[in-house]
Parts: sequence; C-alpha cells; structure tokens
Amino acid sequence: FCKSAHKAYNQWSFIELVKKHKISYHERKHGELFCNNSSKDILRMLIDECAGVRVIIKTSYKPNLILKDKIGYQITTNKGNFYSKSLVVATGGLSIPTMGSSGLGYDIANQFSLKLLPCFAGLVPLVFSDSLKKLCERLSGISLDVSMSFKKTRFHENMLFTHRGISGPVALQISSYWKPGETISVNLLPEENVYELLLRYKSNKSNSLLRNLLSMHLPRKLVLELQKLFWSSFSDCKIAKIPNTILSGISINISNWKLKPSGTEGYRTAEVTVCGVDTKYFSSKTMECKTQPGLYFVGEVLDVTGHLGGYNFQWAWSSGYVAGCYV
Repeated sequence: FCKSAHKAYNQWSFIELVKKHKISYHERKHGELFCNNSSKDILRMLIDECAGVRVIIKTSYKPNLILKDKIGYQITTNKGNFYSKSLVVATGGLSIPTMGSSGLGYDIANQFSLKLLPCFAGLVPLVFSDSLKKLCERLSGISLDVSMSFKKTRFHENMLFTHRGISGPVALQISSYWKPGETISVNLLPEENVYELLLRYKSNKSNSLLRNLLSMHLPRKLVLELQKLFWSSFSDCKIAKIPNTILSGISINISNWKLKPSGTEGYRTAEVTVCGVDTKYFSSKTMECKTQPGLYFVGEVLDVTGHLGGYNFQWAWSSGYVAGCYV
C-alpha cells in the first residue's frame, strides 16, 4: 500500500526541501538524519511552506459534527462551520495525547463505516512487575547494545534500563511486535559466543571470578544482578571450579535471557499507534476513500506503521503529498 505514495514523494524529496530551506543536518549510526540545531527548524520550514501558498492555519477548533451531501463536506465546530468539496483526515493516532492526539480520526472513520483494526501502542518502553521491576529499578540508567527478539523478529541496538522496565531503541522496536503475555529474548553479548568465551577464560584465567571476567564485557552492576539470578551458588568460586555444564547454562541465560513484560508504558509515551483505519478502503495512489468521494485519510491514522528512525514521518510526508496532488 505504501509503495505508490513513497515513489511519488520519497526521502530524497524531503531532503531536497530541507536543503532548500538551508537547514543543516548530520547522519547518525543507523542512517537517521538529525538537525544540527533543533527540530524546530523543520516546524518552521513547514509553516513557511504553508505561508508560501497562502494556507490558513486555525487552531483550537474542536469538530462537533461532520455532514456529507452531494456537494461536499460540512464541519461544525465550537468556533463556526466550514464547507469544502474535500476533507483530509490527518489526525494521527492515539500516541502522546499531550501533543493533541484524541482518536478523532477513528471516530470519523466509524461515522463513514470504515473498518478500524485493533490498535495498540508501538515504539514504546516495556514495563515489568514484581522482581523484574525491582531489578530494573536497581539498574536504572544503565545502557548497553544488545540483540532483542520476539519470535522471528530481531533488532540489534541499544537497551536502557529504567525504573519501570526497559527502553532504548531496541526495546521500542520490539514493542511494535510483542504481544501481551508473551516473552522476549535478550542477548546481552550479541557479538560473542558466550560459552566459548567462558571456556577460554576457564583455560587462560582459571583463578579469576566469573563476575570479574564478565565485567570486562558488561556493566558491573548488571553482572552482579545476573550473578544473583544465574550462578549465585558459584559466586565466590574461581572459574576453574565451575563445571562446564554450569557455564553452559550461564551462557544460555546471558545470550538468551527470557523476559516477560507485564505491559508497555502505553500511549502516553508511545511514538506511534500500531494499526488504524483499514487501508483496503483507500486508493494507494491518492489516499481517497473508495466509498466516500472527496474523503482522504493520510499519515498515522491509517493502518501503516514504520520502524523507529523517521519511517513514520516519511509516511506522513508521502501520503500527505499524494493526497494534496488530488484534493
């Protein structure tokens, strides 16, 4: 569904617009582009573009009723009525309500009998309860690069412990796939074969404690917590005294640490809403509703969800562009 819109207005199109407004930017590790100064530069660019084509922006208008007749659409609001041949719904989803999201777009879809797929918070920190929550509290602020997976989906990025659970890019990415009641797997040393590493240490540093050896690869506070979980009975044993079967079990737990989140932080901090209005009702080339001429849905309100790293912004630009070409 995304291909036609992205072909019409892709990331290079947007970058050209950024360059046109002389906004300086830089590239980070995974290819994301960030403003050198502030994201407010992008907001200013968009407002300037609107001003250039005499767009009128009105704020604090609350729609009360939307009516459709043979001519077009009538919207009644708390500050007056509006009439138009076309109506573009660009309301976003339910994420970050402090920025104004309300689910209005879903209400409009329901009014026009457009199916809404079950939504949930995505790109959001994961939270834990009971002992895991307390463990995360003790490790709050510690971050490290890990590999995190849910079933066949895997990401390799930074993980951050918080006072409620885990965050960071890798946790946000996996949250869009994770299902309540299911477990995720964390590989704390994705660049290593942990069992082979421990056997080498057993051969070369036989008089060392396991916690001291692992502290060369992982934050020490984390290693001490792992010790309580996985080798408390051998905590003061030299690695030479730890049987290989025990080392094998420890290596499995480090490279395949099973965690069961109790939930997520929800829409309050989620960067996206996963799912939305079913795309089957819309033209992929124009974003116009197939059953309601003149009605367009663009951006996150539709059932399109991207990964972390600007993909959801790009979908907003691309879908908005093609709708604008046909309105």
